[in-house]
Amino acid sequence: MKNIINELWHGNIIPQEDSRTNSKEMKELLGYMARHHEDLEKSFTDEQKETFEKFHDCWSEYMSLAEAAIFEYAFKLGMQIAIETLID
Repeated sequence: MKNIINELWHGNIIPQEDSRTNSKEMKELLGYMARHHEDLEKSFTDEQKETFEKFHDCWSEYMSLAEAAIFEYAFKLGMQIAIETLID
């Protein structure tokens, strides 16, 4: 157990970047999103591109915070389940 916690602490285990969890559907969706993103950018003026880039940066930061909160919640829930299982 200490090895896993140590690996998490040192950034050697990065759950959100683990491509094994990306299903076929998720990979397809990412492809569609990339294509639509490119199409949108082609149609934008320079001012719209700048606004869209700012939106994209904010969205990325928000998603990073949301993923961290979900990870924390799921980890705590898993620990509560483990504790309850050991107590019963």
